[in-house]
Amino acid sequence: MKKRPNILFLMSDEHRFNIAGFAGNKIIKTPTLDQLAESGVVFENAYTPSPICIPARQCMMAGQLPKTCKCEGWIDLAPNYMTFARRFSQYAYHTVCVGKLHHLGTDQMQGWTRRISPDAIIADNYIEDRVDEEFKKYKPAAGTGKWSNEREIKEARVATGPYQRFDMRAMEGFRDFVEQYFVDREYLRPQSHRPLLLKLSLLQPHYPYFTDQARFDYYYKKVPLYNETPCLHPVLSLSQQNEPVNVSEEEIRRATAAYYGMVDQVDSYFAEALKILRSVGENLDEWIIIYTADHGEMLGEHGIWEKTRFYEGSVRVPLIIRWPERFSGGRRIFENVSLCDLFATLCDSTGIPAPSGLDSRSLVPLLDGNHYDWNNEVIAQMYTDHLMIKRDHLKYQFYGNDLASVYGENIPEVLFDLADDPLEKINQAENPDYTTVMEMFRQRRTELMTIV
Repeated sequence: MKKRPNILFLMSDEHRFNIAGFAGNKIIKTPTLDQLAESGVVFENAYTPSPICIPARQCMMAGQLPKTCKCEGWIDLAPNYMTFARRFSQYAYHTVCVGKLHHLGTDQMQGWTRRISPDAIIADNYIEDRVDEEFKKYKPAAGTGKWSNEREIKEARVATGPYQRFDMRAMEGFRDFVEQYFVDREYLRPQSHRPLLLKLSLLQPHYPYFTDQARFDYYYKKVPLYNETPCLHPVLSLSQQNEPVNVSEEEIRRATAAYYGMVDQVDSYFAEALKILRSVGENLDEWIIIYTADHGEMLGEHGIWEKTRFYEGSVRVPLIIRWPERFSGGRRIFENVSLCDLFATLCDSTGIPAPSGLDSRSLVPLLDGNHYDWNNEVIAQMYTDHLMIKRDHLKYQFYGNDLASVYGENIPEVLFDLADDPLEKINQAENPDYTTVMEMFRQRRTELMTIV
């Protein structure tokens, strides 16, 4: 039997969908991603299942929406959960992740058979039989901990921070693993007779916004700036920490330049990864290569920074799939797809049976050019009852009262018609012309909210 294809899964963190050359951005330098896009398939309307790091990654791995896999906030999958890494390991794949996984619970592998990363950390709330009285005795010093959104912007600068050092170590680990796996010059016992699912997951361009001097200087005067007044909607008007961000145009420019520099750095690391694989004799045209990010970054658009909002800048992600042996490249697909769909897609592409209970749809029909029967709907969820439904060009948002103490009760619904309003400025929820559409979305919301 022919060996199943090797898979390279490239991932960046908090990478806004339109900051890439292949996405039409004329300023950013992303030659590696652009080349993958030229010979692969670009999904123009790909969405995260949740615009928060942890649930987005858990749901992508599980092929399920947050409510299905019980990851509706900063919550990890249950131990031994069925992830696509676990499924592929059952079918003789070596499943190896280099870099960020962002698992918080006691199952730090979640199906990967090898993990090369310094971020294997069990969060305090997952410590078994923890004695809460002891933990309450110790408090961090004032001023330590996560920065506010405002301080993140003000601190943006030329620097080598912990995330830059993390990615450097990830690349070292990637090189060491690939050379051992495919060559093993010392022991001459490479393991490449079995198929490989290899993930390289970098931390950049996640804040803090730090980059090197050369990249900062290159982008500083070139970057476009979002410096907008927030909308009046009680949720969409505030950043993640539910507070206004008061920063100057100069501070916004510095943060944006640093962010662009981080995207540039990620692209150069991906170029290095491809070069390393070629150096051990691999023909990458025989590999399935996937590139995506967990969610986006608002970068000040609508006055919002970071993510956790259902605006396009936060919830839409870049997605490329390249496999020249199977799918013709140089194409764009405009249907709505989800990161959850990658589980079924990987299974379908490799001939591995997909497990039952997924919210995942194989993208293979779209990759083959069969668009006719596609259900053009995507779902994103956050917390207990915050919901986005996008169907065709219409994007509906509902915000329940689970955070009423923060936002108030009876938060208005939102409907954006992206065909006429791509910048998401006009809420059509109360427009009589959309009455039928709103009823359709409300009925669908009821169906989704009753999933247990």
